[in-house]
Amino acid sequence: MYKRILVPFDGSDTSRKALDSAIQLARESGGRLRIIHSLDELRFVTPYDYTVEVLETARAGANADLARALELARAADVPAETALLEGLDLRLGDVVADDARAWSADLVVVGTHGRRGVGRVLLGSGAEQIIRLAPVPVLAVRSTPMQPAT
Repeated sequence: MYKRILVPFDGSDTSRKALDSAIQLARESGGRLRIIHSLDELRFVTPYDYTVEVLETARAGANADLARALELARAADVPAETALLEGLDLRLGDVVADDARAWSADLVVVGTHGRRGVGRVLLGSGAEQIIRLAPVPVLAVRSTPMQPAT
């Protein structure tokens, strides 16, 4: 069973659903969680003088999200740790794959909106990157139940 479960978490409802699933899996298997947040510093580079302030605000928000996630895991008696992974021009899939290798994860649990077609192409898909690049199995948790095709 899965003992080392990596969870990318950004505080969204979708990532919260993934975290809830990961907590349940860890409880059932006697596993532990590593909850990560990827912060691409390049997203916050602007031509204005307040770039450092914007980055600090983003960093504080990410740390607050991670603290809430850690509280949820601990409330469920699941051993957990968090990490804020920062850098320039980071791709989520690469960050998660690298951290999964470094931490020796045996499962990644990620939230997905389940977008298709143009929406996926235009918005991109962090979950799709993770699924393609992860060195271990990935459980993708949908934000809403999938509707049957008509």
